[in-house]
Amino acid sequence: MKTMSIFSSPALIAFMALALAGCGTAGGGKSTGLASLGAFSSSSSTQPNLLEPLGNGLLGDVASQLSAGDRRKALEAEYRTLEYSPAGKAVSWSGSAASGDVMAAQPYQVGSQNCRQYTHTFVVSDVPQTARGTACRNTDGSWTPLN
Repeated sequence: MKTMSIFSSPALIAFMALALAGCGTAGGGKSTGLASLGAFSSSSSTQPNLLEPLGNGLLGDVASQLSAGDRRKALEAEYRTLEYSPAGKAVSWSGSAASGDVMAAQPYQVGSQNCRQYTHTFVVSDVPQTARGTACRNTDGSWTPLN
């Protein structure tokens, strides 16, 4: 009886190659693929250039009341919701002095852009707040809120 090691399975080898392909860096040390989102890092999980177009996101003026770390966690939750989350599934975040949940509706097309309506419910200084808005995806993978 012939036995086959799972490590010699062509399907497993292909899967591993694809998984590792997302962990690399391009020239100049710039992360690519899954590594660029910090999928295998304990540090902040989204590159700043993907968060910048969000501005203060749905936090609005409340963002100035947050520490830089709490603000980043809130914006990362907005980004993750817009980019990855299924409709109706909340992405939670918790910082040192604030917390919240972000939930998006189904994506829809406006011309060639994907857009989503979303809601950010957050608590800052023991005051619960809810903000709603719409953002559209840019070609670089970032999202820009519509005013």
